[in-house]
Amino acid sequence: MFAAYAARIDRDRPLDGLELGERPAPEARPGWTTVKVKAASLNHHDLWSLRGVGLAEDKLPMILGCDAAGIDEDGNEVVVHSVIGQTGHGVGPKEPRSILTERYQGTFAEQVSVPSWNVLPKPEGLTFEQAACLPTAWLTAYRMLFTNAGVRPGDSVLVQGAGGGVATAAIVLGRAAGLRVHVTSRDAAKRERAVALGAVAAYEPGARLPERVDAVVETVGAATWSHSVKSLRPGGTLVISGATSGDRPSHAELTRIFFLELKVVGSTMGSKDELEDLLAFCATTGVRPVIDEVLPLDRAREGFERMASGDQFGKIVLTCS
Repeated sequence: MFAAYAARIDRDRPLDGLELGERPAPEARPGWTTVKVKAASLNHHDLWSLRGVGLAEDKLPMILGCDAAGIDEDGNEVVVHSVIGQTGHGVGPKEPRSILTERYQGTFAEQVSVPSWNVLPKPEGLTFEQAACLPTAWLTAYRMLFTNAGVRPGDSVLVQGAGGGVATAAIVLGRAAGLRVHVTSRDAAKRERAVALGAVAAYEPGARLPERVDAVVETVGAATWSHSVKSLRPGGTLVISGATSGDRPSHAELTRIFFLELKVVGSTMGSKDELEDLLAFCATTGVRPVIDEVLPLDRAREGFERMASGDQFGKIVLTCS
């Protein structure tokens, strides 16, 4: 079957390790099911995998991709939950949690095999392309906002770095849930688009906000960390799920954190139950993922290059015929 896969690890030039070509189709195994992939979306996790983060060389070649929507063995339209081993289903109770492509072949292929427990029904109102955007970036944003930040309608949130998948999801989900969403971006066009999506205002990085916020959605890391901490009200919550600019800020702001009793919460992906809730939220509210570009799988390299450049606004989706 045709696939986009990591053939080599290259920490400095990750795309040099990306190959497109034929790979073995999944083999049947007890407790697992094979899904015919209709659409899959890119995440920065895929770039990190090519750098060898979370992917060991002895696992190569590894088909990349965490997210997918497609058709299961019984002809049902489904969405794949990409966290494997969270409950032991299909792998045994002692296997630690992992994400597809860390131990198991991913979704950038015509077929993907996952534990049967990891498959959820796709709502009729969502296209395969839209549904494929949800299991990583959108699920991460959902968990950050509603589980780990614990925000409620009427609360205020700062989303750092508009344009990325998680940040864009946080804007749309926050707006739909009745939050006042503030956004930052270095790019004026992305700031305009964020406001069009529902942000109350968008600012250049580091700008002083008109109010201290209840929570911050942080995926940028070192470059925005100090601003994130300074933007919180006393007792507010900073939720972090990534550090694309690095994980060592020059100012940790420890004094402010303890004096104002701020909470710093790490967040990774989400549970199957949360993905089910997110799918229902989208189906009932009409919220839909923001898609930057849809490409056929054989043009996956173009999608990787666009994501690596940081030019996209929303998700990049790959489709299989």
